Amino acid sequence: LIFLKVFFRENDRLCELVNSKTLSVFAFQTGHTTGPSLNNDKLYKFAYSAEVYVDRVKASLQKSAGYRISSGVDVNLLWRNPDNDDDQLIKITIRDVQVENVNERPAAKNIFKGKSTEKIIGKEYLEALQRPIVLELVRGKVKNFYSHQNEPGFTQNIKRGLASLFQLQLHSGATREVDISGKCNTTYHVRQDQVTKIKALDSCEIEKQGFTSHNQILDVSTKATSATIYALEDGFIKSIKAEENYVLLLNSRRKTGAKIVSKQRLELKSVQAGPGLIAGKQVASVIKTVDSSYVAVPLVAEPVKSECKKCPSLSEHWQSIRERMYPEKLSKAEAARSFLSFIQNIRKATKEEILQIIRSENKELLPQVVDAVTSAQTPASLEAVLEFLDFKDASTSTLQERFLYACGFASHPSEILLKSLTAKFKGDIANEEIRETLVIVMGALIRKLCDREGCKLPAVVEAKRLIISRLEKAKKDDNVRMYLLALKNALLPEAIPLLLKYAESEEGHISNVAATALQRYDPSFLTKEVKETMNRIYHQNRKVHEKTVRTTAAAIILNSNPSYMEVKNILLSIGELPLEMNKYMLCMIQDILHFEMPSSKTVRQVLKDMRAHNYDRFSKMGSSSAYSGYITRGPDVSSTYSLDILYSGSGILRRSNMNIRIFDRNAELHASQVVIEAQGLESIIAATPDEGEENLDSFAGMSAILFDIQLRPVTFFQGYADLMSKMFSATGDLINVVKGLILLTDYSQEIQLQSGPRASTEFLGGLAIDISGGMEFSLWYRESKTNVKNRVAMFIAGNTEVDSFFVKTGMETTLEVETTLDFISTVQFSQYPFLVCLQMDRVESPFRRYVTKYESLPSGRRYTARRGKAELLAGNEYPLHQENSNMCRKVFGTKSDSSSNWF
Repeated sequence: LIFLKVFFRENDRLCELVNSKTLSVFAFQTGHTTGPSLNNDKLYKFAYSAEVYVDRVKASLQKSAGYRISSGVDVNLLWRNPDNDDDQLIKITIRDVQVENVNERPAAKNIFKGKSTEKIIGKEYLEALQRPIVLELVRGKVKNFYSHQNEPGFTQNIKRGLASLFQLQLHSGATREVDISGKCNTTYHVRQDQVTKIKALDSCEIEKQGFTSHNQILDVSTKATSATIYALEDGFIKSIKAEENYVLLLNSRRKTGAKIVSKQRLELKSVQAGPGLIAGKQVASVIKTVDSSYVAVPLVAEPVKSECKKCPSLSEHWQSIRERMYPEKLSKAEAARSFLSFIQNIRKATKEEILQIIRSENKELLPQVVDAVTSAQTPASLEAVLEFLDFKDASTSTLQERFLYACGFASHPSEILLKSLTAKFKGDIANEEIRETLVIVMGALIRKLCDREGCKLPAVVEAKRLIISRLEKAKKDDNVRMYLLALKNALLPEAIPLLLKYAESEEGHISNVAATALQRYDPSFLTKEVKETMNRIYHQNRKVHEKTVRTTAAAIILNSNPSYMEVKNILLSIGELPLEMNKYMLCMIQDILHFEMPSSKTVRQVLKDMRAHNYDRFSKMGSSSAYSGYITRGPDVSSTYSLDILYSGSGILRRSNMNIRIFDRNAELHASQVVIEAQGLESIIAATPDEGEENLDSFAGMSAILFDIQLRPVTFFQGYADLMSKMFSATGDLINVVKGLILLTDYSQEIQLQSGPRASTEFLGGLAIDISGGMEFSLWYRESKTNVKNRVAMFIAGNTEVDSFFVKTGMETTLEVETTLDFISTVQFSQYPFLVCLQMDRVESPFRRYVTKYESLPSGRRYTARRGKAELLAGNEYPLHQENSNMCRKVFGTKSDSSSNWF
């Protein structure tokens, strides 16, 4: 600045050539400034408005819910530092406040009709809003914001939003500055008398409240922008236009979302004679002269939230929904809706209020209450449920299991939760199945906390050490399996050597669990050592392995960027394998090609070699199969299914595996897996076991993965004596694997708008689920059947709201669907090759979606606009492959009318 003064003084002729408007940016009556400057003894009168809009993402603002606050704003210069022209105090006064609809509405739909501003805002708040504030501007930036100390947070934030508009710099460049939004990266673009300020809202440092879902597919994506355009005249502000946009999209269905638009306008109407400057050298003395009650307060917004005065208590809310929560209604969307609303209320409740409901409810409803209380994930809800449940009491094992699974599905688990479960595991547990479920869930929590950079938290380190050390010391097969299942959920890189050891050296279901645990790891973790071990297992280089483990090893190799020789050796093995394994491996290769999996390119290169690709190898008979297909293909997400069935050479089921996966461009979710396994059943039909399976005990059971969480496997029978007992006492009913309520999408964020109000957005997705399965076996008709039934109801609710204390506006979005997916496999083994029919059906599914926009006053006056659509999604029988269709025609063409019995 000193250089500019000397330069202009020494170069009078050059000064005449400089545009006077350019000079006005730097010049004012008594000196120069790098920020906006007011003239002495002048009163600048502005018109100000702040608007808020809430609507669907692509909707026109003309139909949005929202409101407008408009007022006059008076600005005058109080003081200028005699030693620094760039240091000045300005006084800002809001006057003539009006609150109105942001869009024109008929009188009947106008909630503000007939109400004065004082009635809407309240006398006390209106007076506070119209009390002046003082800004200290240094080089165009707000150094201090002076207001009254005990002023309500809502009115204070509106003033902060106005004050932040007066902060700008008059040269282009990037900076980091503090305003109502926090400390943000800000970029200025200056062109003559116009300045554009771009604020990167995702960079703002401000106290944030909320949480997101664990999996990206189940989460919500956000995009936020902020731009402010200043028009300058004679070194000061002529007009300001600011706009801030927030867009929120449900990742699984990007048509579902919301947007919040906040607009501010400040326009200079006139300049009048105003009060003179206050003399003084220190800011503090000048402020004291203006008003001794002024204090410096932060420019960053303070978190505020209005209290609900007419909301029902937790007990009242529960009474209004409890009829929809009985077990027989859990496959309905209403159950999922009630579950979500109950969670929202639990999150506001105290431990005592929660315990009151738990302790007073009957046995039929208690499991659903435990689901909701655990899913709320608040300190109060965790304390309440842990105080209620007694793990030393075997009679409450159903409630304990529901609690543990709800912990496993937790959307944002805490270290305290894992620490609490670890303590329970170290204590006395009456039921061994609960003990197994507990450690399996601990594995799931370890992975979720590690995914959020919590691997070094003390509770996580302790839980990892506990599981690995106890696995190394375990002697009983049941204990070994329990810890392996925990590692299958935890997916710890340091556990891979242990899993390799058990996969290669053990037999039966121990080896199988270890191999399937390795199958869940991302291919980037599958080192050269892993692939060498899998090749040894598949090719049986060191010992003979059973088919289920060998085929899992082959799948791991083929899904982890296999080399040319690895693929070639697998293809060359086809023809030398047990009969049904030959057919299964052939189907696996064909499925890789058909579905264009990552290794398909390498497979096609190998198939150019006639030694690997010839009629003898590709014409092997058998009934085993592997097939993948799409359930849905959409612009946002796609879902796939895979069905594979492996039989023994005698025609008895060895493994049936159904998977459903959901993908988007960046993430994958293993939505479900249901595996039915059987072994050692050849003796009951006088058949010869396959190689490597001569010494296996009779066993049948079911294992499930649900939303990336391995559940505790269910045993149908174990051992020959148990098999005989079940054969003669079985009723034919399906055995339940999992039944309950699951919180899937759990997104909640608070958003501070730069105009002052605070917005909140919440998306909750709940699933009422019932998965059951069974296996029928008839010696008389030489027929077996497996049945897996998936009944689900999903409800998603999104609520985006802007709360200004005296008025609320927002939008609610709901989606609901009910469906059933059945997977049935029927095998007739009276001849070879035996007849196998696979069926995968989805029933007709009702689908409903609604959007509700609203504006409301604390008095209860409310405007609501609702739109919706209901449709029936057609059922579908998934085609699988042509060979299966031909087989089904034979099965049902020759099937006896007599009903078969279990076993």
